[in-house]
Amino acid sequence: MKESNNLNYVAPNNEGKIDFINTYDLEEMARNIIPTGGYGYISSGAGDLWTLEQNIAAFNHKLIVPRVLADIEKPDMSTTVFGDDISLPIIMAPVASHGLAHVNGEVATAKGVAASKTIFTISSYANKSFKEISAAGNGAPQWFQFYMSKDNGINRAILDEAKSNGVKSIVLTADATIGGNREMDKRTGFVFPLGMPIVAAYQSGVGQNMDAVYGSSKQALSPRDVEFIADYSGLPVFVKGIQCATDAHAAIESGAGGVWVSNHGGRQVDGGRPAFDSLKEVADAVNKRVPVVFDSGVRRGTHVFKAIAEGADLVAIGRPVIYSLALGGSQGVNQVFDFFKNELAKTMQLAGTQTIEDIKKTTLSPYPWS
Repeated sequence: MKESNNLNYVAPNNEGKIDFINTYDLEEMARNIIPTGGYGYISSGAGDLWTLEQNIAAFNHKLIVPRVLADIEKPDMSTTVFGDDISLPIIMAPVASHGLAHVNGEVATAKGVAASKTIFTISSYANKSFKEISAAGNGAPQWFQFYMSKDNGINRAILDEAKSNGVKSIVLTADATIGGNREMDKRTGFVFPLGMPIVAAYQSGVGQNMDAVYGSSKQALSPRDVEFIADYSGLPVFVKGIQCATDAHAAIESGAGGVWVSNHGGRQVDGGRPAFDSLKEVADAVNKRVPVVFDSGVRRGTHVFKAIAEGADLVAIGRPVIYSLALGGSQGVNQVFDFFKNELAKTMQLAGTQTIEDIKKTTLSPYPWS
């Protein structure tokens, strides 16, 4: 049934500790407090949701080999990217419209991510401004996910504002030149109820569905766009949505400073390859020339471990953070990063890895065994 009050949307306003065991609990708990249209937009994906579901299942295609007598305790999860030291190899993925999950939106998320001493990636379709999000980050590194306008004057203005607010990298989302087949949004009649100040020059967002919002972005992308962003901004540019070696090579040859392996959380091409199954192919093609970030389907510390073992330098999480935002505000966000950190630490110790570099040297076992 379609929501009749979508433009009178009331997001949760919680702040505090969440009582949960794992991130699947968070999803079920958030279902009960995020309004129907917003929850459907956040949680659902394209078509029959096969790729969304397989993103999680695919982590079991490779297995961790436990190690003993390895003299490991208190693993060190710290790492460095582009000169920024972060406490763990887990960062916040770009997610649109955090105001659907909490009245303080990206401001609360940025506070929670900063408390976790890691990187927050700002979406073009954020409900808060660069200035507000930057202030909430309190000096923690922030990146910016860029959906290009069809007007390069507007693109330059947005990049200028991003740089003036201290953004360290640009993340060009390349796999969403049109919207995926999001049937849940059609069922609920979902339209964005809140403004999008970063892209206000060409898109208000209010009262528009996803197809209308994406339609205002540049609908065709090429290596020239990567070159333009890198040359104009002077910042490292990640190309997000890479799922094969050919595209990884093309991105780097066009000047990309990083490659981001993702299938948009199963929200674009249903029936596409699970993101984890694409990771090793892409990482091997990159061959350490630039950093590799991975997202899609990450729900556990073991998933983070496996992604790093398959070639990721950093792993980005999205939906679990948004659910924790709805349930506990900035404290909830900090808490879910702690959850991943604690599970990763246990996994590292039991797998005989003291550092992130040790994980990268780990070989996973294929399943089923041949």
